[in-house]
Amino acid sequence: MRQIRTRVPGESRSAVTTALTDEDIDYHLTEEVSGRGAVMLDVPVPGGGVEPVLDLLYDAGLPEDAHTVVTEVETRGATTQDVDDLADRFVAGPKGDSGISYSEIRERAADLQPDRPTYIAFAALSAVVAVAGLLLDSAIVIVGAMVVAPFAGSSLSAAVGAVIDDREMVVESVVSQVLGLVVAYVGAVAMSFVLRRTFFVPASLAITSVDQVSAFLTPSLLAVVVALAAGAAGALALATDLPVSIAGVAVAAAIVPSAGTAGIGTVWGQPLVVAGAFALLFMNVVFINVSAYVALVALGYRESVVGSVRENLSVSLRTGAYALVVLAFVASIVVVSAATASYVSFEGSVNQEVQTAIDGPAYDGLDLTDVSTSYDAGDVFGGEVTATVTLDRTTGTAYPGLAETLQERISAATDRPVTVELRYVDYESASPGD
Repeated sequence: MRQIRTRVPGESRSAVTTALTDEDIDYHLTEEVSGRGAVMLDVPVPGGGVEPVLDLLYDAGLPEDAHTVVTEVETRGATTQDVDDLADRFVAGPKGDSGISYSEIRERAADLQPDRPTYIAFAALSAVVAVAGLLLDSAIVIVGAMVVAPFAGSSLSAAVGAVIDDREMVVESVVSQVLGLVVAYVGAVAMSFVLRRTFFVPASLAITSVDQVSAFLTPSLLAVVVALAAGAAGALALATDLPVSIAGVAVAAAIVPSAGTAGIGTVWGQPLVVAGAFALLFMNVVFINVSAYVALVALGYRESVVGSVRENLSVSLRTGAYALVVLAFVASIVVVSAATASYVSFEGSVNQEVQTAIDGPAYDGLDLTDVSTSYDAGDVFGGEVTATVTLDRTTGTAYPGLAETLQERISAATDRPVTVELRYVDYESASPGD
């Protein structure tokens, strides 16, 4: 909750109090000791109500240069029904009319970023925990790494800075994101090296067979959805004065495990794992930033990006530098989007062909467990790909020619050279009549 405290001149007192009363907004007046007839006005409002209430006061006659202070108030059960009503009116809804003010959203985004040493420490620690969770194949430990991760502030600040024309915030956010990712990767490499050298984890471990590691080896449609939803949720939480902590976990979910997987792949000497994890990491970071920006624009924090650029455009060295940065960012979005779309389309075709083949009567004894594909530069530009298909089968049952059948079907459907590897998980069954 926020409290607006402002000095109301005597000639504006009646109009201001009448406007507040007409809108059913609670307020408190304190007579000024100067004897000039002015009063100090206190109005408790939710965070999203600061800007609308100030506009109401200005329209009622409060001078815009009046001494005004907005403070954050900790409520300990002493809130009024009026504040709850204001929250319903100001906090929930589209197009910025219900969002917090530009200055407040900037402060909230800035407050999300810890000081640089703390940020570096938490980035490294989150990567360390993530590596432990990945190699332990423990989703709970990985969630713990997401909670520790400090990336929500740095990821959302770029979008906030872009919509409020705060170039310094954008630059600071980009620097923080790059620094945080580098620190997380180095921390993941260091943790993986220690675990392997001290034999806490077998040096010959097939890391791609670990379920939690394999989940972050390649970009996928679901990964895109997570990144887009995380960025949009974070922006919405910022704009409506709601807790950003939950959205921060979603942001970290799109970043931390990928950085940890890249570190593990580096120590285990698996370049394809490193390439795939970095591709997923870069894709997620780009889409988080883009979706957060789009969400803030949709909420009304900038009605016309093109119009703002046109009004403020000038020819200078700084403008040229900003233009290059924008072009590089747009180019990265195009490349990442095209590569991801290509890979997702390929992955979908592989899944469809495998499922269609397994559904045939000759393979009634098989259950499809998993389909995974490798990811590197060759995958994006049409090079050879390896598809690993995991199947459950009854012990002793053979399916000769299945690998060749899948290889032919997938190659024909995708028009790309594909190597198919089959992995069988055998099981025995016994029924009461046996």
